[in-house]
Amino acid sequence: MLKKATNFLLACLSGVILGLSWYSASYLIFAGFVPLLIAANNVFLSESKRKGLKILGLSYLTFIIWNLIATWWVYCVDFGKEGAVMAFTANSLLMSSLFLIWYKTEVRLFRQLKFWLLVPFWLAFEFLHHTWELSWPWLTIGNCFSSTINFVQWYEFTGVSGGTLWALSINILLAKLIIGGKREIKPFVKILALIFVPILISYAILSVRDIKPEKEINVTVIQPNIDPYNVKFDESFTSQLNKLHQQLTQSSLNKNTELVVLPETFIVAEEGYDINEADFKSSYELNNLLGLMKIHFPNASILSGASTMHDFGPGEALSSTARKYGNAEKYYDSYNTAVYIDTNKNVTFYHKSKLVPGAEIMPFRWLFKYFEQYALELGGTTGSLGIQNTRTVFKDDVFQTKIAPSICYESIYSDFMAQYVRKGAELICIVTNDGWWGNTPGHKQHLSYAKLRAIETRKQVVRSANTGISCFIDEMGRIQQQQPYWEFAVINQKVELNNIKTFFVRFGDIISYASALLTIIILIYSQYLRFKKQTN
Repeated sequence: MLKKATNFLLACLSGVILGLSWYSASYLIFAGFVPLLIAANNVFLSESKRKGLKILGLSYLTFIIWNLIATWWVYCVDFGKEGAVMAFTANSLLMSSLFLIWYKTEVRLFRQLKFWLLVPFWLAFEFLHHTWELSWPWLTIGNCFSSTINFVQWYEFTGVSGGTLWALSINILLAKLIIGGKREIKPFVKILALIFVPILISYAILSVRDIKPEKEINVTVIQPNIDPYNVKFDESFTSQLNKLHQQLTQSSLNKNTELVVLPETFIVAEEGYDINEADFKSSYELNNLLGLMKIHFPNASILSGASTMHDFGPGEALSSTARKYGNAEKYYDSYNTAVYIDTNKNVTFYHKSKLVPGAEIMPFRWLFKYFEQYALELGGTTGSLGIQNTRTVFKDDVFQTKIAPSICYESIYSDFMAQYVRKGAELICIVTNDGWWGNTPGHKQHLSYAKLRAIETRKQVVRSANTGISCFIDEMGRIQQQQPYWEFAVINQKVELNNIKTFFVRFGDIISYASALLTIIILIYSQYLRFKKQTN
C-alpha cells in the first residue's frame, strides 16, 4: 500500500512540475519526467501481475495534471465545455498510451528499463502531433523554453525538437542517477555539462550573430480590440469600420506606412454568407476598407484576416469540406483566410491550413461525426473549413517584399512555418484573434511561441492580434512594442527583412524525422521478437 501511495504521489509530482514549466519556469522541465520515471521503475521491480495497467494509470495521472495546469484556459471558451474536457482527456490518453508503448517495448527488448528509448518515442509522438488531423502540439516540450529564449538560440539549427531532446536527456540522466543511488561525481558533472553547455552555446550565438538587413519596410499594426463574443460576428462590418476610423483619427499614425497589418477574420461579410472570393475585388466590404485605409495610410498595402468562401461550379470536383446551400444542389467551401491587397489593388489569398481540431475541423470526420456536437468554437466559424496544401508567400512588386502569412494556430508549427521561408519569405506576419480565451495564460503562451519561430527562421515577426497581444519580434526572439491585452492599439515600426535560410529552414526538422523512422524500426523489431517468442 505504501509503494502504491508513493507511486501515486510521484506521478502527481511529475504532472505539477511539467505544468509549472509553462509558467516562466522552464528550468523545471529538466526534472519534470523524473518522478514518473522513478514510479515506472518501481512498478517494473514490483511483483504486480498488471504492470502495464499500472503504468498506464500513473502516466495518465501525470499527463492529465500537466494538461490541466498548462492549458486549463481552453475551458474558458464560452462554447463547448464538453469539448474542452474531451481535449484534456484525449490528449492525456494519447500521451499515456505512448508512455505505455515505450514501457512495454523497453521491457521486451532489454528486460529492464534503460529509459533511453523514451527519447525517440516521445519525439516521434510530437512529430505525429504536428502532422495529423488531431494535431495539438501546444505542449511540445521544446515550447516551454519560449520563456527563456536566451537558452535556445540554437533552435536555428534544431527547431523546438532540439529542446525536447535536450530536456528528455537530462530527465533520464537524473532519473538513472537517483535510481542507481550512487554518490559519484562523474554523473553529476555529466548532467551539469548537458545543462549548461547548450546554454553557453546559445549565449555565444547571441553575442556573435550579426544579421544585416537587406531592406526595410515601414509597418503599422492595428489591434482593433473587437469583442469576438458580442461584437465581432454580430455587429455589421460597416459599424466596425466606422469605429476604427474614429480611433485611427485620434491615433498617432505614420503617413509613410508601406504595410498595414490587421488581425484574423477582420474582414467579414456585411450580411449572409462569407465573402465570395470570385467577387472579392468588387465587394462592398473591401472597397469600404480601402476607402478607410486611403484616408489614414495612402501609400500602404494591406494584409488582413478575412472570412471568405468559394462556390463550386458545375462539374467542379468537390473538396472533402464542401458544404451544401440548403436544399439546392450547390456547394461551397468556407475559409479562414489571409488576404493581401497591394497598392495596385491586386489581391492574393491564403487559406489557413493548420486548423484547430474541433473548432475549425472535425478530425477523422468519418469516425467522429457524432462528436461534432461537442466541438469547441475558437474562431468565429464552426464546422470543417477548407484548406490549401501548399504555402502561399505574399509578394509585393511595388515594395519588393515577400511575406509569410500565418493565421493564429499555424504559428505554433515550426517546420510548417519554415516552409514559407524555403519559398523565399523575408518576413513573418501573424494575424490572430486570441480574445476567445479571455485574460488567461492562453494568449500569452501563443505570443511566446512566436518568439521561437523568429529564432528558427531568423526572420522578424509582425503580430496583429484582435484583442492583443500585438507586437514586433526581432530575429533573436526579442519582443518590441508589446501592447496591453484588450485595448485598442496602433503601433508603427521600421521592420528589417533578410533572405537568410537557417540550417533548420534548409533541412527541416531532422531530429523529428530521424526519431519517427527509428521508432518505427524499433517497434517492428519488437513485434518481430514477440512473434518469434510465440512461435517458439
